[in-house]
Amino acid sequence: MNYSAKLDEAIGRLHEEGRYRTFIDIERRRGQFPHATWRRPDGSERPITVWCGNDYLGMGQHPVVLNAMHEAIDATGAGSGGTRNISGTTIYHKQLEAELADLHGKESALLFTSAYIANDATLSTLPKLFPGLIIYSDALNHASMIEGVRRNGGAKRIFRHNDLDHLRELLEADDPSAPKLIAFESVYSMDGDFGPIEAICDLADEFGALTYIDEVHAVGLYGPRGGGVAERDRLMHRLDIINGTLAKGYGVMGGYIAASEKMCDAIRSYAPGFIFTSSLAPAVAAGAAASVAFLKRDQELREQHQTQAKILKLRLKGLGMPLIDHGSHIVPVIVGNPVHTKKLSDMLLDGHGIYVQPINFPTVPRGTERLRFTPSPVHGPNEMNQLINAMDELWSHCALNRAELSA
Repeated sequence: MNYSAKLDEAIGRLHEEGRYRTFIDIERRRGQFPHATWRRPDGSERPITVWCGNDYLGMGQHPVVLNAMHEAIDATGAGSGGTRNISGTTIYHKQLEAELADLHGKESALLFTSAYIANDATLSTLPKLFPGLIIYSDALNHASMIEGVRRNGGAKRIFRHNDLDHLRELLEADDPSAPKLIAFESVYSMDGDFGPIEAICDLADEFGALTYIDEVHAVGLYGPRGGGVAERDRLMHRLDIINGTLAKGYGVMGGYIAASEKMCDAIRSYAPGFIFTSSLAPAVAAGAAASVAFLKRDQELREQHQTQAKILKLRLKGLGMPLIDHGSHIVPVIVGNPVHTKKLSDMLLDGHGIYVQPINFPTVPRGTERLRFTPSPVHGPNEMNQLINAMDELWSHCALNRAELSA
């Protein structure tokens, strides 16, 4: 076999479909986010504004976080030196897990290197703990949840997105005595819609199922202390396992689950994705713990974040943009064609210094390709005006409107 030719074919297909992903080289500058420097392929540099980052509150630049990381690295050095079981558990990891357990009102929390690993490792391990477990998974769950459910070897049922009637049908069709778990998200990151948490908890109670919620795009951002949508809606006590990230609202790195002490102990003891992975660097854990603690008491940042999202949506709607608005902080503008989405992204970057990455299949269904904007409290009026003016100019003058794209 000509392996090189096969690789050329695979990459060529992506180019032909207009969904080959290009990484741009950017350098964030301390204290200046969302401003950064784009290093072009020819070596030249250009200042840009980042409009697609997941550092939703700008905590990756916050002095509280940076100071905690500096102190930890000065005290302990760089890496953790091992897995959690073999020399890789420090006071910083334990402090962070305590902060996370307190955040969600749970007995315990378990730290992973990313929320992807936390989802994958936990969902793939649960059938080992509950033989015969049936997992009911929302059709639009994140790839990490899908992967964990896919490879756990147990039974799975996929219910239509946020369709409670379909979920009920699936639950009713299965053995009442079988162990069950419903896995879903609080905020779905591509459309920005919310999961019906209370109604799913009601079904779980009725059918004796555990609940597993992914709050990755909500922790730090919703609730009086940043505990997520479940905290905002006073439902955390009804959820058995809460998954979250430290790389978005908290601006650092890592993922976790929060649950009962027994649940965390069992996952810790059985999940290969936890057992055999080096733990986060102590400085990262220290920065994340400082961020979580800070956002428990800073409601103002959350309010500013929501205000900025509302302003951006209102102004884009004023331009007649095909915008999805479910009331969350996610701002997706549907272009509907991978080639045109990439073209619009390139023109924003090249001509206006605005960086927003095109979102294509398989992240979103074909025909719904989009630009996904993530406004933050540090995107001020000047940045907002520049974005709106650029979108107005390009959408109007480059024939990138919905009717022509669907022709």
